[in-house]
Amino acid sequence: MEAAVRVVETVAEMRKVAGSAARPLGLVPTMGAVHEGHMALVRRARSENAGVVASLFVNPAQFGPSEDYADYPRDRDADLSRFEAGGVDVAFVPSVGEVYPDGFSSYVDVGPVAGRLEGELRPGHFRGVATVVCKLLAIVRPDRAYFGQKDAQQGAVVKRLNADLDLGAEIVVVSTVRDTDGLALSSRNVNLSGTERERAAVLYRSLCLARELWEGGVTDAEEVRRRMRSMIGDESGTQVDYVSVAHAETLEELETIAPPALVSVAVRFDRTRLIDNVFLD
Repeated sequence: MEAAVRVVETVAEMRKVAGSAARPLGLVPTMGAVHEGHMALVRRARSENAGVVASLFVNPAQFGPSEDYADYPRDRDADLSRFEAGGVDVAFVPSVGEVYPDGFSSYVDVGPVAGRLEGELRPGHFRGVATVVCKLLAIVRPDRAYFGQKDAQQGAVVKRLNADLDLGAEIVVVSTVRDTDGLALSSRNVNLSGTERERAAVLYRSLCLARELWEGGVTDAEEVRRRMRSMIGDESGTQVDYVSVAHAETLEELETIAPPALVSVAVRFDRTRLIDNVFLD
């Protein structure tokens, strides 16, 4: 029988609990709607640390005015049950007012890596991400913090943030968990209709095409982008936000592919927007 997860709702208590926690201590930040992708992070953290903290906080600072903050799926009881089953010791579940109290006015700008791709299309998004991650790392003081590769740009932003501000955590990026057709698991997948769900498999097919082209000797990044756009465009009901072939750390677009490279896509299926990526290394 799993031990009950301890639920902590205030910053003051979380600091106290973390200060006396078994070390090394792992942190898994989440916005809830916990699925198997999140649980892969939990299992990795559990295998590498004496203590595990998972956060559950839908961060309003990373949503734009026309984005889905109000509609973002929330099921605290189900999320806590999954944390408990995964062996999480402490669930940090603060309110918005606890994270952003009256008078809060300090935000983190990570620079160019946060301004490209998602940052260009969603102004202020990574300002919100960086700020809340900075707060979580400062409050919990973990030895390791775990993020998924599906949000590869977020991983690059967090690594830059952690290094620049000497926050002291090891940032661990865990491989994307995929469904049987290759679609990356995401909290937003539940918003897809049956037809959209079938069409969404084109994201991973396009990424596989990029890998096949590169392994076959194609180094012209624009040719890879063009072939990917064509494949995605052949699937009806899709709207491409971007197809990127970029340096994996700076996210500067490449002309000639050379590792480490990140191939990433963002595609809309009606109201649902999905992202995915693969590394070429």
